[in-house]
Amino acid sequence: MKLGTFAAIALALTLPIASARAETKDVVDVAVEAGSFNTLVTAIKAAGLVDTLKGKGPFTVFAPTDAAFAKLPKGTVEDLLKPENKEKLVAILTYHVVPSKIMSGDIAGKKTMAKTVEGDELTVDATSGVKIDEATVTSADVAASNGVIHVIDTVLMPND
Repeated sequence: MKLGTFAAIALALTLPIASARAETKDVVDVAVEAGSFNTLVTAIKAAGLVDTLKGKGPFTVFAPTDAAFAKLPKGTVEDLLKPENKEKLVAILTYHVVPSKIMSGDIAGKKTMAKTVEGDELTVDATSGVKIDEATVTSADVAASNGVIHVIDTVLMPND
């Protein structure tokens, strides 16, 4: 067998393994690898929610980008990351999570409500683009092994 043929066979055998690995990345791993959710990942760690979001799911995560966190008033993120504000941080983060898998096709053309892990409901308006409360979905249906991520441009705040 020629070396080139051997290399082609070896590559062909590793491709299914590589794609299988991609399908095993949970919502936390997908967010970490994306590189645009550093603040969100830091907040998830500070809130002690990593193990939860690496769990079975399914989860729908409305994930604010670093730019979305940067739109908050100066000092807000730093204040939320303090240990004494963990309860508030957990409430904000769990308001971004729905305990089911909602794909964009499931809501296309509809206006509905979705109950969050935090307990409140989000307004989901997919009648003209997609808005989650006041945030706009900028990228939808980012697949993970335990759910889906929809990228949003604004940090959502639960009702007081």
